[in-house]
Amino acid sequence: MTAITDAPAWANVDLNKVPNIITTPPGPKSQAMHKRCTKYFKGLSGQVKLFPVAFESGSGCTLRDVDGNEYIDFSSGIYVTTLGHCHPKVTEAVQKYAGKLMNCHDFTTEIKTRLVEKLAEILPGDLTGFQFYDSGTTAVEAGQRVLRAATGKHEMLSCFYDYHGKTYGGVSLGHIRSHVYGPVRAPGMHMVPRPDAYRPMWTKADGTIDTDKYIEFFDQYIDRGTVHSVAGFILEPIQGWGGSVMPPDDFFPKLRKYCDETGILLMADEVLTSWGRTGKWLCMEHWDVVPDIVSIGKGFGNGFPVTCVAVREQYKESFESISASSSYGGNPMACAAALASTEVIEEENLLERATHLGELALKRMEQMKAEHSIVGDVRAKGCLMGIELVKDKATKEPFDDAGKIIYRKAFEKGLAWIPAGHILRMSPPIVMEDEVLLKGLDMIDEAIGEAEKELGY
Repeated sequence: MTAITDAPAWANVDLNKVPNIITTPPGPKSQAMHKRCTKYFKGLSGQVKLFPVAFESGSGCTLRDVDGNEYIDFSSGIYVTTLGHCHPKVTEAVQKYAGKLMNCHDFTTEIKTRLVEKLAEILPGDLTGFQFYDSGTTAVEAGQRVLRAATGKHEMLSCFYDYHGKTYGGVSLGHIRSHVYGPVRAPGMHMVPRPDAYRPMWTKADGTIDTDKYIEFFDQYIDRGTVHSVAGFILEPIQGWGGSVMPPDDFFPKLRKYCDETGILLMADEVLTSWGRTGKWLCMEHWDVVPDIVSIGKGFGNGFPVTCVAVREQYKESFESISASSSYGGNPMACAAALASTEVIEEENLLERATHLGELALKRMEQMKAEHSIVGDVRAKGCLMGIELVKDKATKEPFDDAGKIIYRKAFEKGLAWIPAGHILRMSPPIVMEDEVLLKGLDMIDEAIGEAEKELGY
């Protein structure tokens, strides 16, 4: 059995060769290719606009751009390639079905049967009903339909700064603002605050966060702000887009109890947090909470577009009344990628590895917090990490400008990662070696120091 301190041999990185920046990125070839592409391709993410590099290939925990620069990957394709780039077993599984059977709509296949049996075996509680989709947003939308079908109610609760996708239903649950959806949310969508230990809305006499006050507020809001037709409470276990914001350990057990008492179903949007990234199959397992509905995605197929909605036994027949099937959901290639990814996590003991890497990262980031005046908070659960930047540790005023500078400086050093304004987000593959993780964090440390000097701190 592989020890948690050992990364899989296939993903090992030679730090004498990576990172290797041979021309300041984005290099001339990247710039030329980006110019060609964006003549037609529009709507780019913030990270590409900040650093328009063009990638050519990836292997394990590294990326290579078209100018020949080699980077350490702290993004995982924005939380997607949890097992690193081009894992041999996942690649082989997709190749097999690309040459055997690409799609047969939602007819039964042997590979789909094996996948649902595996899911029923490893998921907590009685999460035994499944349907497959091709994107996280689609899974969240399907989850909403299940909530309504199972309860006969129509209203939804979600939380400030959550992210649930870019369809109308997903946007109505989250923090995204766009004029194309009109001046209001979809009818029946409500948002409430969620506990943030670093920026608490309610505290106890000793200054610690008071999670009971949040539950009390939910109850008051439902009574006074809804029409008493709440089907479900949908939220991320850990906020990803919001900045790797971790809940207090007592929050989800209390929320589970409250939902049980009020007849509201609890849906965990685990598109970002699921499938090993935090050291558990589902992040909710950290608090021994079984949701009624779960959306699973991103790392589920390690880059192949496959997502899942899982529901508890008593609600799985609700799939029958929501027109649950989709054109691409559950196709043989997708199921092969998801099953292979699941088997890799088991075979390589990667839940334990993710936990170990998170503990290692948190220890190193705590050092950074002590040494830098603009680092207000650090957090990590498995390979889901964040560093919050502030102008002043006493006022906790967000420092967005610093975040942009640090992002670019670290990228120039050879770290491919995710920007998020004043919160630096990191999601390295869970197959990463200790030394590579620490090297990446050293590069961020250096970039923070350079930004402080540039900004006069």
